[in-house]
Amino acid sequence: MDYIYLHGFASSPKSAKAQDIGDSFTQIQTNLKIPDLNAGDFSQLTITRQLTQVAAEFSNDSTPVTLIGSSLGGLTAAHLAQQSLQVQRLVLLAPAFGFLSHWLPKLGDEEVQRWQQEKYIMVYHYGEQRPLPLSYDFVTDAAQYQEKLLQRPISTLILHGKKDEVIPIEASQDFAQSRPWVELVELDSDHALNNVMEEIWQSIRLFCQLP
Repeated sequence: MDYIYLHGFASSPKSAKAQDIGDSFTQIQTNLKIPDLNAGDFSQLTITRQLTQVAAEFSNDSTPVTLIGSSLGGLTAAHLAQQSLQVQRLVLLAPAFGFLSHWLPKLGDEEVQRWQQEKYIMVYHYGEQRPLPLSYDFVTDAAQYQEKLLQRPISTLILHGKKDEVIPIEASQDFAQSRPWVELVELDSDHALNNVMEEIWQSIRLFCQLP
């Protein structure tokens, strides 16, 4: 089994969660790939680009893959599992279901219209710790990735904070409700999940049958 971790939006492989989970995999002497989904050019980020980039990490010998995705990385992981039978298992940390419907209203209509007209908007990038431009192509591309398309019955564990202020837990509740193959664990945490990392690791370990 290959294990790949997908970090969140405007984040990086150096994020606290990526490092924490990576360290836990190292301790059990199991390899975890953590690709940089910024791909050296955050401004041209799209979900489609992320899907292509992560699929390129798969072994050519059809080794099964477990994807662990955080926030937008979780959404990407779910769509990649729909496309590729090589993905056998999903662990989604506060997955960004309904991402545009939660994010765009926070920007406001005027800001979104300006973004559409000017083609780029400045977004604070937590990995780089500074604002970076992002193309409006991100929005048009993301709009095609609807949750209703995710119907492949694949063993899935969702870990989501009850106090999530970015992606409300209802997004994961709604997703799990109509998909009996999804197990949802509700945690006493926010979107960052920083206070429950040990709990998350034990859940991943059990679910993935790791040593």
